[in-house]
Amino acid sequence: MNLIGSSIKRLEDKRFLTGKGRYTDDIVLPNMTYAYIIRSPHAHAKILSIDTTAAEALEGVVKIFTGKDIAEAGINGVPCGWAVNFKNGDTMKEPPHPLLVKDKVLHVGDAVAVVIADSYGLAKDAAEMVMVDYEPLAAVINPAEAIKEGAPLVHEDAPKNLCFDWELGNEAEKVDAALDASHHITTLDFTNQRVVPNAIEPRSAIGHYDDAYDKYTLYTTSQNPHLTRLLMCAFTLGIPEHKVRVLSPDVGGGFGSKIFHYTEEALVIWASKQINRPIKWTAERSESFTTDAHGRDHVTKADMGFDENGKITALRVRTQANIGAYISTFAPCVPTWLHGTLLQGLYTTPLINVQVDGVFTHTNAVDAYRGAGRPEATYLLERLLDTAALEMKIDPAELRLKNFIPFFDGVEQEGYQTQVALQYDSGNYEPVLNRALEMVGYEDFRKEQEEARKNGKYLGIGFSTYIEACGIAPSAVVGALGARAGLYESAQVRVQPTGKVSVYTGSHSHGQGHETTFAQVVADKFGIPLEDVEIVHGDSDAVAFGMGTYGSRSLAVGGSAIVKSIEKVIEKGSKIAAHKLEAAEEDIEFAEGKWTVKGTDKSISFGDVSLTAYVPHDYPQDLEPGLDFSSFYDPTNFTYPFGAHIAIVEVDAETGKVDLKRFIAVDDVGNVINPMIVDGQIHGGLAQGIGQALLEGTIYDESGQLLNGSYMDYAMPRADDLPSFEVDRTVTPCPHNPLGVKGAGEAGTIGSTPAVVNAVMDALSPFGIFDIPMPLTPERVWSAMQKDT
Repeated sequence: MNLIGSSIKRLEDKRFLTGKGRYTDDIVLPNMTYAYIIRSPHAHAKILSIDTTAAEALEGVVKIFTGKDIAEAGINGVPCGWAVNFKNGDTMKEPPHPLLVKDKVLHVGDAVAVVIADSYGLAKDAAEMVMVDYEPLAAVINPAEAIKEGAPLVHEDAPKNLCFDWELGNEAEKVDAALDASHHITTLDFTNQRVVPNAIEPRSAIGHYDDAYDKYTLYTTSQNPHLTRLLMCAFTLGIPEHKVRVLSPDVGGGFGSKIFHYTEEALVIWASKQINRPIKWTAERSESFTTDAHGRDHVTKADMGFDENGKITALRVRTQANIGAYISTFAPCVPTWLHGTLLQGLYTTPLINVQVDGVFTHTNAVDAYRGAGRPEATYLLERLLDTAALEMKIDPAELRLKNFIPFFDGVEQEGYQTQVALQYDSGNYEPVLNRALEMVGYEDFRKEQEEARKNGKYLGIGFSTYIEACGIAPSAVVGALGARAGLYESAQVRVQPTGKVSVYTGSHSHGQGHETTFAQVVADKFGIPLEDVEIVHGDSDAVAFGMGTYGSRSLAVGGSAIVKSIEKVIEKGSKIAAHKLEAAEEDIEFAEGKWTVKGTDKSISFGDVSLTAYVPHDYPQDLEPGLDFSSFYDPTNFTYPFGAHIAIVEVDAETGKVDLKRFIAVDDVGNVINPMIVDGQIHGGLAQGIGQALLEGTIYDESGQLLNGSYMDYAMPRADDLPSFEVDRTVTPCPHNPLGVKGAGEAGTIGSTPAVVNAVMDALSPFGIFDIPMPLTPERVWSAMQKDT
């Protein structure tokens, strides 16, 4: 049986479905204490005083630390992992993000003190007795407002609240001239609204200092345990790296929000040494709403020009991207190199200029959220395309097809060089759209739509053809773009004497099914049973190093590192087999779990070679024992999945409610290891993208209060909001990694949001409505319909 390409049920699901998963908050250490963090109720305020006297006198309270203690200890703030400079070359503004604030809070939820007690309930009770005196100050929430003269400053050393400004593409003057000469220009002013990640498991961290060994252990809900250790040791706390072990056990979802090094991780590690006891902190859901890094929040004006035949002539984009009060780990990268570089889309646009202002506001930090920059770029392009089609009275599918980049496989045909720095690896874009049109029954739908409108029924169809950059790398390239870490991946493949295999990967699973997919690759390549493979991840002591999981990189980068180590095992095994079979090494071939002398039936099994490697009595001279190899894989390029999504909606004219009737997704993620897992990834991504289109979005008041910071007020997509998804695939392999994979984890989120919004605009086209701000709630849709009746 070929395991690669098979829909194997996830091996890890048994423990999750039977309640035997082991999450950070499940861990209880001897003599453990519990932390409750006191957070600011103000978006911007001076701290006049903090009185901890009454709380410290409460029995069972172990210690209370404030920002003054952190400052006196000389602890650095949490660092940023990516630098984006100003257009003039000046360094971006990078104010410190303290573990606890000493003088001035900058967003609701900013941490001012931590209470540590023998129980969580006691810590929370004591926190209510800590008296913090604030002097509230004016706040600014919207990035477009924050850059105006006279706006309240978030940081004194960041004039006009600018973290950076950035530009990419062709000369602005050339783009302006091309637009001026265009037959038609479509313009959109819109906000890609801020959303909350809402992983099912809240963030949690346990810090444990062992004075007997002078060693620290951090348990944390991280997608990226090695990077957390690196940043915490090298920058935040200055602890020697070999003295710190970071473990990320089972992690209940992340969607990007658990990539980053958060202040709470360093805080519990530092405080644990101060009290010489373990400390656990777990976020309450209300804390998650105000402290987990948010996503999106771009204010954009975009202009797209067309000639008289509907060919795109130029694209101009101006965006103010909300950074929040502090710079999160990868925040500067998201609106720049992950957004601006994807504005070519699938189209032959000859001239592109994008300018982005990174703006500080008195809000929680904004960073990567599922898709990270790619959804924002796709939304911009696909809304422009469908709006242009309505304005020019051209079929939206036809408009896309005439602007698609022609087929290229990256081997016979060179990769496609975009106007915005990237070179696509391989692409065949027409088949995904044609297949989606076939699945939806496009011509029949248009006839149905026409008849429905005669009866006062408003049906709409929306398109989105997207591309994304995944497997973020190579290190040399991202380093030149501002990354402060390499973006390779590591893997160790250890064959045990009995032929069983342990794989130690730097990728980290938080729902992707690595323990199944990676095992499929290993078992297939070695020709051994799936149950003979063990996948180990999430432990910095067990795994030498790793860059974690994000950007749909696990298989493309982590899987490729595993394949490199597999190849080394097979190569060494061939030497052992040649010796045992008394043949020349070049006459040995490996397949189906055994080494065979070519043209003969003489062979030796994988298990026999494994045993020989560890019991080397009859063994090649000058060959060291063992069968254990490590590899680092640093890709030569990103990978570029793509696809076509189509949404069909019905809008209730009396209430404005949008009913999503059908959703078709045809994606090309390269070769597929486990179709069932890929389908699941697509389904989850679709739910999140549709959620942003119709339901989700933060609401801040002018003072910086998050008004919908709970599930009573923040609308999440539920099962009855969604249809049964109709999915299919085409396969265009990646030409530069050994598995030919491209990545699937973010595809659904990237393509779905504009498809749904475009469908609603198509349904409302008889009203002359071309745009409604997301989310398209019934109230917003109904109000728009009243204005245009």
